[in-house]
Amino acid sequence: MSKIPLALAEKLLLLLAGESIPASKMNYTIVKDLIAEGILYKPGKIKSNIQLIDQQQLLLYLQNFHAITDLKLYVDTLKKEDISRADNTAASTDSKLRNVRTFKGFLVNSYAPVSATLNGETFVVHPQEGSFQFVYDFENFVPANDITIVGVENAENFRHIAKQKYLFKDIKPLFVSRYPQNQSQDMIKWLQSIPNNYLHFGDFDLAGIGIYLNEYKQKLSNKSSIFIPDNIDHLLSTYGNKKRYDHQKATFEISLIEEQELLQLIKLIHQHKKGLDQELLINIG
Repeated sequence: MSKIPLALAEKLLLLLAGESIPASKMNYTIVKDLIAEGILYKPGKIKSNIQLIDQQQLLLYLQNFHAITDLKLYVDTLKKEDISRADNTAASTDSKLRNVRTFKGFLVNSYAPVSATLNGETFVVHPQEGSFQFVYDFENFVPANDITIVGVENAENFRHIAKQKYLFKDIKPLFVSRYPQNQSQDMIKWLQSIPNNYLHFGDFDLAGIGIYLNEYKQKLSNKSSIFIPDNIDHLLSTYGNKKRYDHQKATFEISLIEEQELLQLIKLIHQHKKGLDQELLINIG
């Protein structure tokens, strides 16, 4: 069965409510079929308005040919940002009416217990070593105010976060994974909705800085900052990769950067002509 587009479904609702609609706004094959069936009426050929003749027949047509059991619910479902397959089936007897993201949300990790609430209930983030926790209802996930959210760019660093706790002695961190990629937008929406500060933990190269500025700083403004080790000059000089520098181009405008530590990092990257993978920090602490 073919799906009726949202714009047409909304117009059909207006017809059901007794309104008439200019024919120029009803240029759909389905509308021609409904006119041919005598369900809709178009009085003229030019600049005419389309009217509904038989409400009951329209409802039966939608149910029999498009599996729409409730037109208003169908429209509401197409407009909803967060839907389930049950919503789809209730609206049109079709669980695949709209693509459904089965796993919205993101992975969290911590090497020490982190207090939070989830759907109004106490929730402690402290997964056993070798496992992560997945937060689905992120819209209702609220960490304690003194927690700093640390966004981890690379999967290996996220997996072995306990080996890097020497880097975060001055904060109470909750680690959030940037990957899988389609979860990162949920993460950013969540970060925008909570008051906690955000610390970006990524690669120390031009690409990593671009990710921070373009994906996070731009949307989180002053409550975001980038993690830079105190000994970054030594790390770049000793362990940096020249190929990473040679193959990357900056995707940001340096004149717009106000963070002095970040400007210093960019200066050091150009000075050494090297980039540094954050995975290095797992084993040198």
